[in-house]
Amino acid sequence: MNLPTPPSFRLEGRRALVAGASSGIGLGAAVALADAGAEVVLAARRADVLDEAVAAMTEKGWAASAMVLDVADIEATAAAVTAADPFDILVNSAGLARHSPALATTSGDYDAVTDLNVKGAYFLAQAVAKGLVEADKPGSIITISSQMGHVGGVDRAVYCSTKFAVEGFTKAMAIEWGPRGIRVNTLCPTFIRTALTEVTFNNPERRAWVEDKIKLGRVGTVEDIMGAVVYLASDASSLVTGTSLLVDGGWTAD
Repeated sequence: MNLPTPPSFRLEGRRALVAGASSGIGLGAAVALADAGAEVVLAARRADVLDEAVAAMTEKGWAASAMVLDVADIEATAAAVTAADPFDILVNSAGLARHSPALATTSGDYDAVTDLNVKGAYFLAQAVAKGLVEADKPGSIITISSQMGHVGGVDRAVYCSTKFAVEGFTKAMAIEWGPRGIRVNTLCPTFIRTALTEVTFNNPERRAWVEDKIKLGRVGTVEDIMGAVVYLASDASSLVTGTSLLVDGGWTAD
């Protein structure tokens, strides 16, 4: 009997760019990819924090380096990506949230969140894809979206709108770039405990809402997204494109 060959989750020989890699989900993604064998470039705005993360990763024997990058600066980001060798993998975890009731949303907050979560993510994906096309290479582009790209939430009208937009351009890019072997997907976590989400968890009413919606009965940790990132980056997901991988504890099952 000829048994099927399991696909590999290993990433040796591949270069990954992780934006928003200085903390939280982005740092977790960088560690997961490096542990799977990829050469990882950690990108974020804070050079000192990036250097600390790179030092900790290289101490473990992983291939890691830093790139100071503000994804909201479209021209500078494109120039930095163009100047580098092509990236086989992109994980875009750079993001911003400014929550408020929809009636209280300011144009400044709307623009700041949209400029990073939508415009920045779009053009970073474009820059990485251009490098792959020019090198005639396949690749995997992963944007960290959110369960809020599939449902609504109190005080999250702006944030939800940006994540719904990410889901839309992901599908369109997947259709365009699929013939070139470039896969484009989103990873959609539920509430993950990080420094940025402590405000929500410190609010008893909001925490109760979160815990009630997550069917598995607990909030997420950074470790919960690491396996999903490796899956989407690796050959194990070679027929997966234009879709969302929800790591939401069952939030969107309703």
